[in-house]
Amino acid sequence: MTPVIAPLGMARLGMARLGMAWAAAGALASLAAGPALAAEMQGVSKTEILLGSMQDLSGPIAGYGKQTRQGMLLRVDEINEQGGIHGRKLKLLVEDMGYDPKRAVLAAQKLVNQDKVFMMMGTLGTAPSLAAMPVQFEKNIINFFPVTAAREMYEPFHKLKYSYAVPYYDQMRVTVPALVKEKGAKKVCSLYQDDEFGLEVQRGIEVGLKSIGMELAEKTSYKRGATDFSSQIAKLKATACDMVVLGTIIRETIGAIGEARKTGFNPIFVGSSAAYTDLIHKLGGPTMNGFYATMGAQHPYLDEAAQPIRFWATKYKTKFSEDPTVFSVYGYIIIDAFARAAGKAGSTLNTETFIKAMDTMNIPPDIFGSDEMSFTATKRLGGNRSRLSQIVDGKWKVMTDYVKPPN
Repeated sequence: MTPVIAPLGMARLGMARLGMAWAAAGALASLAAGPALAAEMQGVSKTEILLGSMQDLSGPIAGYGKQTRQGMLLRVDEINEQGGIHGRKLKLLVEDMGYDPKRAVLAAQKLVNQDKVFMMMGTLGTAPSLAAMPVQFEKNIINFFPVTAAREMYEPFHKLKYSYAVPYYDQMRVTVPALVKEKGAKKVCSLYQDDEFGLEVQRGIEVGLKSIGMELAEKTSYKRGATDFSSQIAKLKATACDMVVLGTIIRETIGAIGEARKTGFNPIFVGSSAAYTDLIHKLGGPTMNGFYATMGAQHPYLDEAAQPIRFWATKYKTKFSEDPTVFSVYGYIIIDAFARAAGKAGSTLNTETFIKAMDTMNIPPDIFGSDEMSFTATKRLGGNRSRLSQIVDGKWKVMTDYVKPPN
């Protein structure tokens, strides 16, 4: 997936940025001024911009998909209440692809060819994003800020790719060697999902360890959707690993750590931004205490939040009758970043004017602690600095500052 969000996915996956509505009202008001002057193109009319997104609303990471969708819808509503972008209201169409690449292809075909969206944004997960991109690119549809931190979201270079999430590869190659040194770990092992997401985490682990003259003592994998990790944990326990790096998402993180604790196996566990979610400690309970994960934007705990976050969270809860999460934040800031670029593109909005605007775009840090982002004509990743959090007494606590990976 991711989130470092960012997500994203599993993100940046990390992972993400925010132009808050109340701070940017004046700027967005100026975006709304003036009629559309350009000839209409797919998904853009004089009154509307049609956006598409593919989320997991019924599969193994449906919690992420629901939250991302709701964050996106909140920002869409705010923008529309302020008059839209150069007089055009936003309309977001979301298709459920169940975190399944085959379903993602079908969902992309519907959104691109039948619904005729202007842009695809916030697609959740590495494998679904990769499966859908050829469908989009054939019709000149930008893949904007997918919620996954895989390098394929911006490499190899393609003019229709834009990614906000710090790559899993960079997250791991910075975090793992630093934590090994800090904790004095002697045997590092890994457990990863056997797909594009897990392999990206795995590659970062191996490169990070190599930089300090170490190799993995053991590695083991599982198939996407697995629920039983007893054999994998037994293998790692037999190796006597004192640190286990996880290329896992929600239930796999909880299942693997829970199985380890049950058997008396208590190494240091560390994961990527794909596992940075409140669902880990809410569903996993006290056994998740001590787990580390890389991240960018912070989970918005309302009892600890500053006033701007509480104001934002109140709006979210009023609309959706539940507290926001970090994936709600990802969805919100993805739409916000689109609005910045679409406003900068001017009333003549099309794929080329949007790309021109993005290629000089700078997005500052936001109230959620996201790092700044910038893009150019040759740079399709917003930034590659991440930081580390740990679950302490049932809540994520930021443990480090942002660190940039070596060249």
